[in-house]
Amino acid sequence: METTVFVTAPRLSSSGVEKLERAGVNIIYLSNPNDSKEVESILLHEKIDAVISRTVNLTADAINGCPTLKVISKHGVGVSNIAVEAATERGIPVYITPAANASSVAEMALGLMISASRHIAWMDHELRNGRWSRKQDGMGLAGRTLGLVGLGQIGQRLGLACLSLGMRVIAYDPALQDKVSPVQGIELFTSLDEMLLHTHVLSLHVPLNSQTRHLIDASRLALLPEAAIIINTARGEVIDEDAMIAALSSGHLFAAGLDTMYVEPLPANSPLLALPNVVLTPHVGGSTPSALSAMAAMAADNVLSALAGTPPPENWCVNPATLKNIQG
Repeated sequence: METTVFVTAPRLSSSGVEKLERAGVNIIYLSNPNDSKEVESILLHEKIDAVISRTVNLTADAINGCPTLKVISKHGVGVSNIAVEAATERGIPVYITPAANASSVAEMALGLMISASRHIAWMDHELRNGRWSRKQDGMGLAGRTLGLVGLGQIGQRLGLACLSLGMRVIAYDPALQDKVSPVQGIELFTSLDEMLLHTHVLSLHVPLNSQTRHLIDASRLALLPEAAIIINTARGEVIDEDAMIAALSSGHLFAAGLDTMYVEPLPANSPLLALPNVVLTPHVGGSTPSALSAMAAMAADNVLSALAGTPPPENWCVNPATLKNIQG
């Protein structure tokens, strides 16, 4: 019987497509990358064996509507768009592609940091509109302190880059409590609140879950030194967006560089669009050709291995209790 893999996007990098085609797999693509209802319809009406999940929501209705579904692989690491609980109840493992896009996301975070600190996007806009507006009150980063929330592969890469700029780099990661920092020169804090007191540039690198939703709220924003910068390449909901907008408007925050927002795509009436001290990109931190290729190849390997009864490493599975269902 033919195996069918559903990619919840209009395309997949050739590195992944070639692996699937060599395995004789039939591939179905989503026509509208933002249409979760189309996702549900395809899963309801097609015999799908595996899903490679991109950015659109993979809802509980979609997962429960497909009795043949056996495995899901995220094309990336953030699974907040996947109804993992519904998959777990069905015994369907959900995999990620760890570190495949770490360098690309770290580079985006660094780019947002430099752009926000020196008003680069704002001055570019002014010049393109015929105005020679020379902002000379930007924040120099050398000698400042970068605070990382999450010290995984992305945080480590960003931290190393910022050390080379002459910044002090500190980090909070609950998974590293009572452990030595994995990167020489990056100081670990055991208290997030204590770290925030020393942080001039805050960069977020944690998954979205019940513990991290609104992790950076109004009270924690208030702990940051006056005129701090926030960088978010994680998930928009990690920050209380309303509280951040208030802090940006009041001047308590100097600027923000955001690749992720609370609502995506960003609504045309979002207050973020009216703030000149915010740099925005449309959730593309991990979307370089090299990163997309690596994620596609790993996602294809994940689903093919799982379907063959030889699952990927257990720590790539976000709901490992389901693994007993596919052990060979």
